[in-house]
Amino acid sequence: MGLRLLLGLLAAAAVLRPVPLSAQTPAPPATAAPIHANAWSWSIVADGYFVPDSSSYVSPTVTADRGRLHFESRYNYEDRSTGSLWFGCNFTVGENLTLEATPMIGAVFGTTAGVAPGYQLTLSFRRWSLSDTGEYVFDLEDRSRSFFYAWPQVTYSPMDWLKVGIAAQRTKAYHSDYNIQRGALIGVVLGRAEFTSYIFAGHPTPTVVLEGSFSF
Repeated sequence: MGLRLLLGLLAAAAVLRPVPLSAQTPAPPATAAPIHANAWSWSIVADGYFVPDSSSYVSPTVTADRGRLHFESRYNYEDRSTGSLWFGCNFTVGENLTLEATPMIGAVFGTTAGVAPGYQLTLSFRRWSLSDTGEYVFDLEDRSRSFFYAWPQVTYSPMDWLKVGIAAQRTKAYHSDYNIQRGALIGVVLGRAEFTSYIFAGHPTPTVVLEGSFSF
């Protein structure tokens, strides 16, 4: 009886003994937290205008995007001492030849007050890019002061950090001898920051625009 009891205890101990960790089924590897396709992305842009025979000024723009949603705020853009708030939808088509389009609607308030349908377009192919930002401001106080604004530009990037090109603009924010100003640009990219210099034709002194932007 004692021998049978001893053998039974030994058998139970063999069955219940802990399994070494190395012999256990390995736990599945930890996976990184999923990346949300609808995460917010932001950008801040500041344009410093140095206009002949006029006071210099800064025009800041802040954008926020989430998926197709686009929000934007501007100041000193449509006119001096004038702000605007925008809502739009983002669309992208193509792979090698890519078209990015954002139709928008904006409310303008300040020195100029009105509503403005607008757009942002970028057509990219390899190192070439054709872009334009435009809007038509319907002045609610004086219809004769309604106007169209545009900023088209063509750029080429000989290197990833460098771009050169030509640009034009039609604006009401300052007076110019030309209805449409044309000029050249050069820009550098440093990580998430970008700095671009524009020189627009003028007589006898050109208009210079220094732009800095940061995305996050």
